[in-house]
Order: sequence, then structure tokens, then C-alpha cells
Amino acid sequence: MAVLEAAARILETRGLEALTTNAAAERAGVSIGSLYQYFPSKQALVAELARRQQAGLLAALERELQSRPPRSLADGVRRLARIAAQAQLERAALARALDQAEANQPADAELERTNRRIGALVADVLRQFAPTAAPVEVATRDVFAIVRGMTDAAGRAGEDDPAGLAARVTRAVLGLLGP
Repeated sequence: MAVLEAAARILETRGLEALTTNAAAERAGVSIGSLYQYFPSKQALVAELARRQQAGLLAALERELQSRPPRSLADGVRRLARIAAQAQLERAALARALDQAEANQPADAELERTNRRIGALVADVLRQFAPTAAPVEVATRDVFAIVRGMTDAAGRAGEDDPAGLAARVTRAVLGLLGP
């Protein structure tokens, strides 16, 4: 949808503060009334962008893990890290803006469901290959914290090497989980 891409471009180039419904409508070449039919506020635009970003991440993880189940903990973590790094660095400025917005908005039920599904995929890998690392809920939360922290920091720093980032994330997560 043109309005969402317009909003994404504004977030990427000018940041969260510059995004308004008027600016998104103007950039998309639609009337503000048309925009309001679908997105009654800036928050609604941002929430939809965040939902789509996370849904894309979930779909990539599901495709990767279901098409070829991991053979080991290292293999599963490496693949999870690669997908997370690619998702973060593909449109790093947008990802940063959405992370910032997400931290300042009330929880979105659909986004929470998607995040729980992503967590369940991670937990499945941990249950299969690292059942004694820690209680699976704690280990999953810790893995999320490492992956998100490292990928967010890489995006803020302007990194553009998803493979290098994925390798560092993999080492950090495997270090956490131990032998």
C-alpha cells in the first residue's frame, strides 16, 4: 500500500518526529481523507508498519525452520541469527524508528501474538538442542535480548554486513547457552 511505504520512507529519512498523517498522505499522493479511512492516526500507521515487519520476520523464520529443520543448536542459532540480522539491516533506519515507536506505544495485540509465535520457534529449537541450558522461558527471553540488543546496536551504528552481524550474534547466543 502506497501510504505505508510513504510512511516508511518518512521514518527512514526524517525519523519518527517527522511522520504525520498529513506528511504520509502527501508523500503517497492521496488525500488525507483517504488515508484516514485506513489509518486514523500516526500511531495506527506505525503499528501497521511494525506488524508487517514482525510478520515478515516470522514468515522468514517459519520458512527456514520448517523447510529444513535444524541439525544442531549451532545450526538453529546460526539460522535464527542470520534471519534476524538480515531483517534488521535490510532497512535499518526503518527498523530503528519502529523500535523507538514500539517502546513508546501501548502494546499491540497482533504484534504481541506474532512475537509470541517467534518466541515459540526459538523455544522449540532450545527445547530440542539445549534442554538444560536454563528454563526454556528464561533462555528464550535471554536469546531475544541478545539478538535484539546486538541487531539494534548494529543498525544504530550503520552496519551493513548481515553475515558478520549474524556470526557475532551466533557466538554470543551459543556462549550464553553453553556446551
